[in-house]
Formats: sequence, C-alpha cells, structure tokens
Amino acid sequence: MVILALSVIAQAKSTKLVASVKNPGYSGAPLHRILIIGISHDPALRLDFEDAMAAQLTTDKIEAIPAHTILLRAEGSDLDVNYLKAQIAEHKIDGIIVSRLLHIAKDVTYISGHSYTIPYPYYRSFYGYYPTVYRQVYSPDYLREDKTVRIETNVYSTDTPEGELVWTGISDTFNPKSAPKVIEGVVKLAAKELEKESILQ
Repeated sequence: MVILALSVIAQAKSTKLVASVKNPGYSGAPLHRILIIGISHDPALRLDFEDAMAAQLTTDKIEAIPAHTILLRAEGSDLDVNYLKAQIAEHKIDGIIVSRLLHIAKDVTYISGHSYTIPYPYYRSFYGYYPTVYRQVYSPDYLREDKTVRIETNVYSTDTPEGELVWTGISDTFNPKSAPKVIEGVVKLAAKELEKESILQ
C-alpha cells in the first residue's frame, strides 16, 4: 500500500473519503473472517499497514488476518493466483480488503509578501502625544508545498469463484508527517465506512 516513501514537510494532517461506492448488486451477509492485503514495493510498510488494519477491524465477531501471516513468498517474486485461492480457501476467508497507493500529489502555492504597520506604544509624553509614529513591517514572499496521498481500498467477498466486489473507496490524506500517519488515517476511515455500510458486523 504505500503509503510508502513519504518525506512530507507540511503540518496539516487529515484523511478524508473523496469517493466510495457499495456494489448495489451485492446481497451477501456481513463479512467476519477477512484477509488484509497491502500492496507496496516496500515490505516494511506493507506489513505495517496489514497489521494496523487487522488490529483496527478485529473484534469479538470479526477476525482480520494480515496477509503476510499466511501468504508466503520470496521478495521480488510474483504471487501465484492459484496459491492465493488455495490459502483463502484453507483459512476459510470470506472477505478480502486490499489497499494500494494511487499517487502522491504535490501542490506548490506562491504566497505573496505584504507590509503592515505596528504602532509604537502611546506614552503620555510629548513623543506619544504628537502624531503616532508607525514603523513598517514586511512579510516576504514564500512558497508553500502541500502533499496529498491518495489511497484506493477495495473490499471483496469470496462467495463467488473470482471474488465479488462489495465496496470501493478512495481516500486523500493531506500533508501527513509520516507513512504511519497515513496508515493510521486510512485504517480508521475504512473501518468507520465499512461499519456504516453494514459490510462488517
């Protein structure tokens, strides 16, 4: 997923859902045993995401399983689809949540400088009584860089042979301080939306 290699400078931090669709044709029961898959070229970030999402979703009724605990493969190798299907069947997975990074957008804004005045304190003296003295204070021009990390999260049911799409959502995280902050925002938002849509119960 990645949430990956982020060296973000700005300070604002929030994750918002910018688009979501629940499959109107899906009529299956709420999901209870879910496989969490993060797609990333960075193994550490993938593991962090899967663990964080599993911890966020696991309850007395829901078991969320990080993919790295059951899908074993050499780094750099492709994942065999037949092996994936076999593992899902063996572990009785009824739902899959998979997230991936769509892009990291950078937006640079030019902020023009300006001047303003600050009056000297008014002292009850000749120099305070006379017309008040002002001095000019100048704020220089500068550039502000904002970053937006866009993540796609899909939920599938394993009731059909190929896996039926249940829900898809796209989230934006604005100016995160670190990759863990992106993960934290995405997993909390996804959990909230899936509960609201009665996909997880």
